[in-house]
Amino acid sequence: MDKIDKKYITLILLHVAIGVLIFYIKPLSKLYGFAILLYGLYYVVKTQNRNNEVLFASAYIVGSEVFLRMTGGNILYEFSKYGVMLFLAFGMYYSGFSKNSIPFWVYLLLLLPGVIVATETLNLESDLRTSIAFNISGPACLGVAAIYTYNRKISFSQLNNLMLTLGLPIVTTVVYLILYTPDLRTILTSTGSNPATSGGFGPNQVATILGLGVFIFFTRLILASKSKLLFAVNLILLFNILYRGLVTFSRGGILTGFVMIFLFLVLLYTNIGSYARAKLYMLFIFVSFALVLTWLYTSSQTGGLIDKRYANQDAMGRTKESKFTGREEILASEIDAFMDSPVFGIGVAKGLEIRKEKTGEIITSHNEISRTFAEHGTMGIIALLIVFFTPIFLYLDNKQNIYIFCFLIFWLMTINHAAMRLAAPAFVYSLSLLKVYIDEENPVHRQ
Repeated sequence: MDKIDKKYITLILLHVAIGVLIFYIKPLSKLYGFAILLYGLYYVVKTQNRNNEVLFASAYIVGSEVFLRMTGGNILYEFSKYGVMLFLAFGMYYSGFSKNSIPFWVYLLLLLPGVIVATETLNLESDLRTSIAFNISGPACLGVAAIYTYNRKISFSQLNNLMLTLGLPIVTTVVYLILYTPDLRTILTSTGSNPATSGGFGPNQVATILGLGVFIFFTRLILASKSKLLFAVNLILLFNILYRGLVTFSRGGILTGFVMIFLFLVLLYTNIGSYARAKLYMLFIFVSFALVLTWLYTSSQTGGLIDKRYANQDAMGRTKESKFTGREEILASEIDAFMDSPVFGIGVAKGLEIRKEKTGEIITSHNEISRTFAEHGTMGIIALLIVFFTPIFLYLDNKQNIYIFCFLIFWLMTINHAAMRLAAPAFVYSLSLLKVYIDEENPVHRQ
């Protein structure tokens, strides 16, 4: 075992151990959360961000967010978004930012009218500061992250290491889920998403981060498995993450991970030579076979319920009337709200308040696009267009970043089923703006 293999396996085992310890000693989760913040601050201040250390600190926070939420380890519920903004503010202090990042300054300014309108339209019984902060923290995090990463140079090997930093806490999450989840046959009675298989936490958010983990360890399987041992380790990690993601019965995050993998393979194929393509074919066939086996195993463990879930059927095999678990009604209400106030919108968090007044229930939006339309109006539409088209324009001069469309699609698909409740879509999106250059460790152009 060489030095690189040993270091990698040590990191994996460390994060396995963290998951085991926190499962048996729950209060350690708080200590883990504080340690992430304090060590991150020490790491960044000591290095003064000479090698984009703030990105690595932020990536680790993003990867650990769901785990800390499900184990009660977060300092604040929205700590991850604020933590990312804090670290990237440090990064801008030490390393500045591109003067060409104007589109994202405009993006942040376009969000302000919705906040101002909210101060006038929200009812007095609402906690104004909390309501606005909950809904605006995700978009604000995206804006700050994008300003820092816009055209910032990073090597391809650094980017891969950054993704590993994001993926390590996901390993911890999976270990915790393995220990937490009882025998599936005793708890699965329907095809609905199930908190019992997602650490007692929201299946949607858990599946989102696990889908991202599937993508991360798939890319490591292809690009960073330089020995048979590393290949075996990455393969085991990949299919454990996939299995745990599938049994949450929340589809959005897992489907997003597979779309990212498809885009990655397309861009990788166009960046390698004929000999490497032949090896990629063989690897793809092997991994596809393993994926099928994972699905068959999941199907047997769930008594065929996973097949019905992805076929949009109930436990009896009947096709469900709604493909989106009733979210169409929320979408319709947000379109109506946009039609009522098409320029500046109805104000941040007002949509939630309107639904509570009509139904008596607190029903949060799962779709950040329709929420932005309703609460920010035309200003919000322009803001979303800036976010969507900027990476596409940058790709014309940034084709070494073969992950660029993977990161973009993660943001786009995630905000359609999980809004921006996690820091992940904001941070991962910002990675699509990095200016990637090829270094001596780059495996993509190797024959």
